Amino acid sequence: MDNQMQVENYKIQKPEVWAGNIGDQEIIDRIKDSEFSRKQIEEGKDYCYFLDKKYYTSNNENSEYVCMAYTLNEPGNLERASVSDVVVEENEVYQIHRISVLRDGVLIDKIPDTRIKVLDSENQSSGGVLSSNKKINITIKDLRLYDVLVLEDSRIKEFTDRDFLRKEFSKYVWVSPDNYWAYGHFKFTFINAREQTIAYKKTFFRNEKGEVLEPEIKFLKQGQCFVIEEPNYINTVDSGREIFPYVDFATESSWKDLSNYIAPLYEEVSNKASLQDFAPNLIEKLEAIADQGEKIQLAIEYVQNHIYYIFDADEMNGHKPQEPSVTYENKQGDCKAKSLLLKVILEYIGVEASVVLVNFNTDYYIKYYLPSLLSFNHAVVKIKYKGEEYFVDATTRDEFGLIENRGFMYFMHYLETKKDQELQVRKSHKFPYYCVDEKVDFNVKGNIGKLNLVTTYKGNRANAMRRYFKSTHKREIIDSWNSFLFYGFNYSNDRNGTDIRNVFKDAEIDVVSDDKKLNEMKIQYTATVENPYYVDPQNNRFLMYFDRNVIKASARDFMHKDLPFWHSFDSEKYEVNLYTDQKIDTGEKYTVQESTIRNPYFEYSSRKKVTKNGASVYIESNPLVNIEIPQKDFEQFRTDHHTVADSNFGLGIDIIEPGLMNSLKFSFKKRFK
Repeated sequence: MDNQMQVENYKIQKPEVWAGNIGDQEIIDRIKDSEFSRKQIEEGKDYCYFLDKKYYTSNNENSEYVCMAYTLNEPGNLERASVSDVVVEENEVYQIHRISVLRDGVLIDKIPDTRIKVLDSENQSSGGVLSSNKKINITIKDLRLYDVLVLEDSRIKEFTDRDFLRKEFSKYVWVSPDNYWAYGHFKFTFINAREQTIAYKKTFFRNEKGEVLEPEIKFLKQGQCFVIEEPNYINTVDSGREIFPYVDFATESSWKDLSNYIAPLYEEVSNKASLQDFAPNLIEKLEAIADQGEKIQLAIEYVQNHIYYIFDADEMNGHKPQEPSVTYENKQGDCKAKSLLLKVILEYIGVEASVVLVNFNTDYYIKYYLPSLLSFNHAVVKIKYKGEEYFVDATTRDEFGLIENRGFMYFMHYLETKKDQELQVRKSHKFPYYCVDEKVDFNVKGNIGKLNLVTTYKGNRANAMRRYFKSTHKREIIDSWNSFLFYGFNYSNDRNGTDIRNVFKDAEIDVVSDDKKLNEMKIQYTATVENPYYVDPQNNRFLMYFDRNVIKASARDFMHKDLPFWHSFDSEKYEVNLYTDQKIDTGEKYTVQESTIRNPYFEYSSRKKVTKNGASVYIESNPLVNIEIPQKDFEQFRTDHHTVADSNFGLGIDIIEPGLMNSLKFSFKKRFK
């Protein structure tokens, strides 16, 4: 084993008293084959003979203990077991108690064959991410197929003064295990060694029929334990359509109590110094602007772009923010620091603002979680202006616009850092503008088509498109548009394999305008297309343009039983004009087909205008977003999206070929249609 042991990151020792002690003979006795284990192994799966996991929490530490024995019958599993990584936080110690294999009935100690290296976390200081985490790399020599690997280890996290929140509050979520594994014996124990009572809530557990049971909340006093124990256990969750059962543990509290705990922390640092004292230059710029909306824009963009975002993983474990004067002077800070500085600036210009806590990753679950400040991992700013509520992430960059034109931030739950607050739920949202407004003109004369496409992007779409144009080579951008149009005009079905640059000749794309106040970016794409008609196997010619972005496959394919559908589609408007010098079938079903959908969660219309030489379609989609669609409403929502996909997302026109025979064929087809 590597002699350069860094004991501050890992140790090789016996388990702590709370974890218990298991001897070699007991390990051997517990690794017994059974009808249950043989069935799993015969199916080609690895098998876990036992898994014993314990979580221990006190006012001084959070620690986890695991003892497990599992087969190495699959080459991939053997490879993963031979080389593994464990990431530990600052002041966290990884304790190795046992690394053994059971081979031919003999328990062999593999610690002498183990090489351990301690590495810096590879993302340290990358993109403003500061982390004291260490990665412990563990390599075990001479593991063999059909060994049974026995691992026993712990992670001990002792609290420092910086972990004041963890000292005061506990938060842990136990999630039922991966359903790949079968367990001869599965046991999880939560040990409360804290002075405070810990509540626990079992959520998404199911009865024998697979129906979700009502959540239940119970309590653990100091010294009490919660235990889940299952023999011959396989998690039966349908992972693609069901949420894994979990138990949420949190120090007993209410949202109101938590807001009253945290509010003074923000009040204290925000009142230490006035903006006039530490930011006179910024005040001078603000006061030079007469329009209030433009002042707000300057405040937001100053904090977003001039204050460097530092994500300190260790500092995020607590909730005490940095003073705004320090953030301004150092020109850097984490999400709490940047948000608080923006709040102070906005309040100086007379705009109501507050810092709110969110968690975009687990936003859906917060309504099920027990109240806990440790459920949040990010801070943003809530702004009230002209009777509307806006949310701004002070850590983002390259976002523009007056506040009503800025990008929309999707999330549902938040807690304001003010006194006497409850967990709040955001309102649903309708865009006051079209996120995408596109006009397509395709004019064909002879065998040449002239294509002109003008698109206006607003809000999030404008911000994203600016970044794309800024970071991507123009040739690549043109190829991307070419590829999209290759499918939009249905050329993929009659000339697949053709170089798209030979289909769309002289293609150009340019930014026509970019209004940073309206947050509106307009681009224009032009190209010439030889052989512009799609030709079917019967040599019938068509002009087609169908934008598959209008079809929302995620809505049509959604099948989850527990998660409601999260509605976050953009508002869209399209005008498509297809014109030719040929005669067209003005009565063709799909050419004239229109649609109107008035769903509670989106309104959609497709209107047509048809002439003897062409047609136009006008499409508008106005969704109600930032909302979960209840299961009782979802099937109609899905059906309405199927209606959109039924040729209501574009336009197609049929060419009537010249000549007497073709005219007769057309008349015959119309008569017997």
